[in-house]
Amino acid sequence: MVEAREDEGWETPKKMSCRIPSEIPCPPPPRKRSSPATGKGRDPPKGGYFQPPDLEALFALTPRSEACA
Repeated sequence: MVEAREDEGWETPKKMSCRIPSEIPCPPPPRKRSSPATGKGRDPPKGGYFQPPDLEALFALTPRSEACA
């Protein structure tokens, strides 16, 4: 006759291969991007840098028309 276990159901795995390791190694640091061979930054753009329009012209106050009474 086969013995019936009282606590039939799910059990936690006991194998060492199933256990969570106590110390997980840290991942390596990210690598730096390689810079150009000259060691300098980028060349300036061919058309030059963006020149914004005159901000004073955008925010210039226009005279208000008087309301009719």
